[in-house]
Amino acid sequence: MKRNIAVILAGGTGTRLGMSTPKQFYKVAGKMVVEHTVDVFERNPRIDEIAIVSNPMLISDFENIVLHNKWRKVKKILKGGKERYDSSLSAIRAYEDEDVNLIFHDAVRPLVSQRIIDDVIDALSTHDAVDVAVPSADTIIGVDGDFIHSVPDRSKLRRGQTPQAFSIDVIRSAYDKALRDPAFKTTDDCGVVLRYLPDVPVYVVKGEESNMKLTYKEDTFMLDKLFQLKNTQPDNTDIESIDFGSRVAVVFGGSYGIGADIVRMLVNRGAQVFSFSRGTTGTDVGNKDCVAEALKKAAGEAGHIDYVICTAGVLNKEPLAAMDYSTIVAAVQTNYMGTVNVALQSYSYLRRTSGRLIFFTSSSYTRGRAFYSIYSSTKAAIVNFVQAVAQEWDDDGIKVNCINPERTKTPMRVKNFGTEPDDTLLQPEKVAEATLRTLVSEYTGQVIDVRREKK
Repeated sequence: MKRNIAVILAGGTGTRLGMSTPKQFYKVAGKMVVEHTVDVFERNPRIDEIAIVSNPMLISDFENIVLHNKWRKVKKILKGGKERYDSSLSAIRAYEDEDVNLIFHDAVRPLVSQRIIDDVIDALSTHDAVDVAVPSADTIIGVDGDFIHSVPDRSKLRRGQTPQAFSIDVIRSAYDKALRDPAFKTTDDCGVVLRYLPDVPVYVVKGEESNMKLTYKEDTFMLDKLFQLKNTQPDNTDIESIDFGSRVAVVFGGSYGIGADIVRMLVNRGAQVFSFSRGTTGTDVGNKDCVAEALKKAAGEAGHIDYVICTAGVLNKEPLAAMDYSTIVAAVQTNYMGTVNVALQSYSYLRRTSGRLIFFTSSSYTRGRAFYSIYSSTKAAIVNFVQAVAQEWDDDGIKVNCINPERTKTPMRVKNFGTEPDDTLLQPEKVAEATLRTLVSEYTGQVIDVRREKK
């Protein structure tokens, strides 16, 4: 079976983006765009190897990025050229002695999904050339100067994306012919095959709107928002195989609900756990001195801290105008300032151990809703806070993430909603399992989505 080689095309300079650094180095959700992109292919079990094609001046930067991320599949860092097709040619030449599939992907499309990659690889089993595209929502017009001369049938039009994938002998043959053509000009590998090997059909895989390319400055705002709304699925590590022996965890809000299940599961898997809450230890996360005292106690007894998890939070389901001001202040203090306090007080401990820091948001963070004005706005703030701090603390080795559970059967929910059918709610044990998987993952700056299994 042919090996699948992902070729990450990262030779751009970012001229159109208007930034002083190349666009692939733009930071979002705790990492550079190119890091997010390579991570997607690194995690796909059907990708055998990764090659990064870089601007020659940035080779050493990419070497450092590879080492920093500890990627195992990145085997080559190749030099690109002046034109985009020079980058494709660089990869073709590097693998021309092997019978492989080359899967070309723009480094600045970091939100490509595993579904797209899998569909592309599936298509390669029966086709030698594969593209990815989405339908055009807009009418496309042909112009002559400033005037329309044609309006193509939109139903037959698609907007091309990447990956674009090929059997190496096909893409090599297409470029061999193209380079002998004095009029050759292209920005698209599938276009080269279509023009110079017209007898080779190019199969089209369905793309996704979120698989956008960072090109212009306006795209940065869209990319930031898409990453905020992007829900990373929990790592699929077998929960029974995780051993936390010698690890030390501090859980704020660990006396009931999701926090209690996290404590129980960590203890059962060998961790030394310190649980703090307002009810059992008098620990108020809204008070930075309480948080500092709790962490000092844990570090004093255990010698170090590897994980800090904060599940503490309050939900007051009321219209804003009906809420007592003291209730509003208390909710903001616990939900938001509690997050800030836990992060600040944990920093020095987690920096020593390259530790993990986990907070909790809610699906209500994506938009403000009536009766949830304080709760949903503080949960949205937590997401922004996690992404920012993940970026700030990345060089310290600290991974910061946010768990986003679906409606979960917790005492807090029962208090506000009463009795609900069990089959409509997520069980807290599932959220705890996702939290443990996140602790052992390399995620940072991510919103980890936890959903019920659909029947």
